[in-house]
Formats: sequence, C-alpha cells, structure tokens
Amino acid sequence: MSGETSTSDEDQVREACLRLLATRPRSRHELVQRLRGRDCSELVLERVLDRLTAVGLVDDAAFANAWVRSRHAHSGKSRRALAAELRTKGIGDEQAKAALAQVDDDDEHRRATEVIARKLRSTVVPADAAGQAALTRRLVGMLARRGYPADVVRSVVEAELRAGTERLT
Repeated sequence: MSGETSTSDEDQVREACLRLLATRPRSRHELVQRLRGRDCSELVLERVLDRLTAVGLVDDAAFANAWVRSRHAHSGKSRRALAAELRTKGIGDEQAKAALAQVDDDDEHRRATEVIARKLRSTVVPADAAGQAALTRRLVGMLARRGYPADVVRSVVEAELRAGTERLT
C-alpha cells in the first residue's frame, strides 16, 4: 500500500512542478522552495526533480542563460543585478558566471544608454540648472537601482542629458 502512496505523491509533485514550469522556466532551487512544505517527503521531491532534470525540463544552466538574456534586454538590468537575481534563484557560481558572460561591458553600456534615452523621450529636460540637477539625480538613481557601475551611470547620464539639451537648442 505504501508503494501506491509513494506513486500518488510522486504524481502530485510532478503535476505541481509541471504547472509551475508551464508559467515560466524555473531553477531547481525555485521548484524546491515552492514545493517544500507540501505533504510530500524530500525523497519524493528529489526523485521527481531528478527525473525532470533528466528529461530536460529542469536545466539550471539553460534557465540562467535565458534569465540573463531576458532581464538584460527587457528590464535593463546590469550584470551585477543579474548576478544577485541568479543567486536568489539558486544558480551556482559557475553557471551564473557562464550566463553572465553573454553581457559584456559594451552591451551593458549600450543597454544603460537605451534605458536613459527611452526615459528622456518622455521627459521634459529642464533648462535651468536646478531642474537639470534634479533630473540627473533621478536618472542616476534609476540606473543605480538596476545595478550599473558608477562610471557607466555617470558617463551615460551626462552624455544623454547633453544630447537632450543640444536637441532643445
């Protein structure tokens, strides 16, 4: 009878994993975190995750690569911010390093420029020094929250504000 219970538990855990994976790719760590605490043993959970890994539905390296591409392109996150996100997703250092290698310094600078240029398209650049200083602080804060290094933030904000001011004159 315990064999049936174990199979039933495995089916329930497998179904829960597949439901979670249907919404978006997830790391093994995320699945463990989401499913831990349900009425299943760690052994059943590990067995199901091992099977899903074997068939390629759970692949931390592929997840990390896709996560970095997506978050850098769509959210404008820097490598530093992406590394922190990957750590919270349970991605190991080697896999994170390999995934983050997709984004080089030029990509990071280009993406920061795109983020600021997009913001400036919908922002009136003030003509007075106090207004420009306030806008500069907001733009710097926006890139800093996305994890960009200070030298990138400074150069991108200065260049884009200069270009925005030149367009006004």
